[in-house]
Amino acid sequence: MGRTALIVIDMINDYRHEDAGQLLPDVERTVPVIARLLEAARARDISVIYANDNFGEWRSHHGEIVEMAMAGARPDLVEPVLPDENSLFVVKARHSIFYETPLPYLLRQLGVGHLVLCGQVTEQCVLYSALDAHIRHLDLTIPEDGVAHIHEDLARAGLRMMERNMGADVRPAESVAF
Repeated sequence: MGRTALIVIDMINDYRHEDAGQLLPDVERTVPVIARLLEAARARDISVIYANDNFGEWRSHHGEIVEMAMAGARPDLVEPVLPDENSLFVVKARHSIFYETPLPYLLRQLGVGHLVLCGQVTEQCVLYSALDAHIRHLDLTIPEDGVAHIHEDLARAGLRMMERNMGADVRPAESVAF
């Protein structure tokens, strides 16, 4: 299986986009769960990797993305899940955390064979990332309460697809073992 890494998808966000109104209620529910996952992973020296959208700002780096999010509409949802000094950060431009990013190389360097995916959006970036992890023969755990959605019906279907078609272990965050 290899080592485990906790991947935090797109949680460094300014929430000033067209889907924010639909997304925010579920993000409010999810942030405390992700904060607990981060605490548990860090306490066990599990690699924590943030894979975050660059929002079309091609000159930005992770520090600028964090600054933009903290100056955004909901810094209260960003602060509890901020990267610490040991966190790794991969900037992405599309839905999948793997598409045109250095993540595959990073995971190989770390000896990671198992990913715990949390973040947003279940039916988009989390789903596409899970599929790309699956085709790379990585084991997956999805804490079902640690992913936020825009459309609940699509999120439920996405979680079912991750479990059924990708062999993901979909379970409550409290039962995720690092």
